[in-house]
Order: sequence, then structure tokens, then C-alpha cells
Amino acid sequence: MTAQPTPRRLANWREFEALQLDPILEHALDAFGENGFHGTSVRDLARRIGVTVPALYYHYENKEAVLVALLHTAVRDLTERALAAVAAGGDDPVRRFTHFVEAIVLNSTYRSRQSALDSELRHVSPQNRRHYAETRKHVELIALDLVDEGVERGVFVVDDIAEAVRALLGMCQSIARWYRIGGPLTPDQVAARYTVIALRIVGCPSASARAR
Repeated sequence: MTAQPTPRRLANWREFEALQLDPILEHALDAFGENGFHGTSVRDLARRIGVTVPALYYHYENKEAVLVALLHTAVRDLTERALAAVAAGGDDPVRRFTHFVEAIVLNSTYRSRQSALDSELRHVSPQNRRHYAETRKHVELIALDLVDEGVERGVFVVDDIAEAVRALLGMCQSIARWYRIGGPLTPDQVAARYTVIALRIVGCPSASARAR
């Protein structure tokens, strides 16, 4: 098993309270969501916040630093929530896995704006991209451990664990590109559907009824 960060004590990992962001990050999240990173100028950010450009630079070195701060805030919250979900699954490998998938999907729906920021990584410097990838790697390691555990205990049938995990995470992370709160599906409905698909990916379709 791979060592993971200690989970934050969440009252309920299925509940998504508003992230505590400073005003600059809050307005930047809105601006990047509306216009994309490239389409948002520093002057526009300063205008939204109600400060001068030099005042904004006092808090963040540049626009990229604002994006990087948002990315790291989002992935830390996701990692802590995923760890709490897995811990709530007890010793049942299927329940631990399904809780993990549910946490990822709920994050991609309730936190779709933050999750969609991954698509802006192309604008981040190689050094910051590597640093972010290292932070986000924790989520992949959790998934690898869960699938490996299920295979070892005979409840999952997977030929290539790493490839299965890549497919699983790619599927879940893509939700942020299309999901909108208030649409035809609730976050819980999306989570239920994707959990069934996830169980099939790891060769455990008969366990779908145990997803929640």
C-alpha cells in the first residue's frame, strides 16, 4: 500500500460546503470560468476585485500564480475528501472503492468550476505543472491502492491495474466539462451511474448494488 496524506476530519464527505477562497481567488474562479485563463487579463481581475493591478501583484506574483493557487486548493480538497470517503468504507474493498468513485464524481459535479480548471494547465509553466502533477498524483495513488486491494482480495478482475485507473479517473474528471448544477441529473444521480460503470471497469459488475 502507498502512504497517503492524513485525511481531514470532514463531518460528511458527501456534503460540499463553499470553499474558503480569498476575494482574488473567488473572482478569478468566476473570470476563468467565463473567459478562460488566456481570455482573462490581470486588469480585468483587478477591476472585478476592486483593486489596482499593483495591489493584486502584492498578493500574487502574476496571473499564473492565481491559477496555480486555485488548482492546488481544489486538488487538496479533493484528496482530503477522497481519503475520508475511503476511510468510511471500513474493511470492505468494494465499498471503499465505490465511496472513492462517488467522492470523485460528486467533486466533479458540485465543484465543476474548480475541476474544469485542469483544462487550463496548458498555460502553466513546466515547473508549476510538475508541482501540480505531484500533488494530484495522490488521487491516482489512492485509486491504484484500492484496485490493487480489490484484485488481491478476489473481488476485482483487472488485467492492467494502471490502465484501468487511468481510464477510471479520465472518465470521472471529464464530467466537469459538461455537468452543470440545475441540469437534468443531480450530482447523486451522476455518481450512482458512474459508480456502476466504474465497477464494470474493475470487473465487478455484480457489486453495483453495493455502491451506496
